[in-house]
Amino acid sequence: MAVYAIGDIQGCHKDLLALLSSIKFDASRDTLWFTGDLVNRGPDSLSVLRFIKALGKHAITVLGNHDLHLLAIAEGVQTARPKDTFDDILKAPDRDELLAWLRHLPLLHHDAKLNFVLTHAGIAPTWDLITAKGCAAEIETLLRSGDYKTFFKEMYGDMPDQWSPWLQGWERCRFIANALTRMRYCTADGKLVLQHKGSPGSQPEHLIPWFEVANRPTANERCVFGHWSTLGDAGYPNIFALDNGCVWGGMLTALWLDTERPVFTHTPCQGGDGN
Repeated sequence: MAVYAIGDIQGCHKDLLALLSSIKFDASRDTLWFTGDLVNRGPDSLSVLRFIKALGKHAITVLGNHDLHLLAIAEGVQTARPKDTFDDILKAPDRDELLAWLRHLPLLHHDAKLNFVLTHAGIAPTWDLITAKGCAAEIETLLRSGDYKTFFKEMYGDMPDQWSPWLQGWERCRFIANALTRMRYCTADGKLVLQHKGSPGSQPEHLIPWFEVANRPTANERCVFGHWSTLGDAGYPNIFALDNGCVWGGMLTALWLDTERPVFTHTPCQGGDGN
C-alpha cells in the first residue's frame, strides 16, 4: 500500500492516467490525495470527476477555487467566464450526482499518522492547526447544508483580507474560503493579498509567500498544497507544492507520502487553456 498526493489536474484526464501509470498506482491497495482544482481549462473535466469519484475510499480530495466556481455556476448564482470549460459536466446525465459528490468534499485533510496536512492553497499564516481544521469544517458544514447556494453568492471577493476570530457571517466564510483555496502572497503580518500570482521574486517588495510569514503557528506541520503553478519547488521545510502547471503544458506531479523521505514523480502534460 502507498499514499500519493497529486497536484492540480484541471481537466487533464489523459495526463492523470499517464502519471498513475508511471507510479504504478493500484486502485485496490493504494490511496491518492488530490490538492483540488480537479476541473476547468483542461480538455476533459468530466472524465476526471468520474474517475476520482469512482475511486471511493481510495481517494481523498480537497476543494479548490475552480471546483467551487463550478458549483456556483451549476447553481445559477455565477456566470461562466470566457475560458471556463464546464459544459461537459453541466450537460452530463450524471451531472447532479457528480456535483453533489463534489459539494461534500472537504477543504482540509489532516493525517496525524503520516504527519501531513492537505489543502488547496495552504493554511492562513495566523492560524494554528486546530483553528485551520475548525475553519475548514465551518465551510464544509455550510456546503452540506440548505444554505449552500447563498454561500456561492457570497464567496466571491477579496475582503476581508485579515483573519480575526471575531469575524462573523459571510465575511468570515469568505476569508476562510479565500485562505484555503486562493491564497498565495501575504504581508508580513499575515494579510492576504490575492491579486498577485507570479513566482516569488516577481511580487511587490512588501509581499511574501504565505509560508514565509514569521512565527507561523503551523511551521512544523508538513503541508501539501497546489494552486500556485508558478511557485515551483518552494525549498522550504515542510512545504510541498504540487501544482506544476499541467494545464499550461507543464507537468503533473505526484508525491509519495508514506515513505521515509517523500519522493516526487513528474509526467509531462499536453496542457489545456491555462489556469
